[in-house]
Amino acid sequence: MQPMHGLNELRAQNRMTWIEAEHGWGAAPEDVEDIVGALSKDGFDECKRETTTSRRDLSPAGGVWQGVNLGTGSVASAIWVNQPRQARVIVLIEIDGESLRDHAFSSFERDLYRDDGGES
Repeated sequence: MQPMHGLNELRAQNRMTWIEAEHGWGAAPEDVEDIVGALSKDGFDECKRETTTSRRDLSPAGGVWQGVNLGTGSVASAIWVNQPRQARVIVLIEIDGESLRDHAFSSFERDLYRDDGGES
């Protein structure tokens, strides 16, 4: 799997930062589109995008984006959750079902919460 150059740029600019306690990336709400754009820049063609609205104020509660790399067959997913009264959105990014984490940014680490011996 090739390194994620577009996401690496956002990370280098501190526009997405790893939050260990959340097991996900923190980003400003306006940066979610740039994260999705970075996945596209890294070779994933969008095949699904949905935004959910479930709050009383009708603001988006979160969303999901999926893309496929037609050359490799790899699938990327980004799921984001807007946190009420928080300035950051939590974004979970997976490539071929493997969580993209900060300490393994150019490679993919198995998700300890789904693999044998961890929580389900």
